[in-house]
Amino acid sequence: MAVDPRGSDLKRYLQEDPGGPVVMLNLLRFKEGGRKSYAEYGRAIQPFLEKVGGEVVYAGDGSTALVAESGQAWDAVLLVRYPNRAAFSQMVADPGYQAITHLRTDALQEAVLQATTPWPSRQK
Repeated sequence: MAVDPRGSDLKRYLQEDPGGPVVMLNLLRFKEGGRKSYAEYGRAIQPFLEKVGGEVVYAGDGSTALVAESGQAWDAVLLVRYPNRAAFSQMVADPGYQAITHLRTDALQEAVLQATTPWPSRQK
């Protein structure tokens, strides 16, 4: 199962940029013992997030799946906001960040990393 974006994925991600902020949805399934490595990654990524203006807006453990097929439940969910898609791309291209990505890769059995864009707010 894929857990890391490839160069072609990042290229498409930037080509499809609608502009504005992006919130990355992270659905995570850990390998046996992977939570420890992912926690280390979580600490190590903070300076890189701050450098590009990113922030974790939610992080939590998966719980009861109410609507899901067998095997679709996730161990953890994260939402990470970036000011724009270029900021995320800049972060993952940073050599210092690339030196820590093995912590994430080693921790995960399966992952979904999906860009989301906010819906327009309703006028009152």
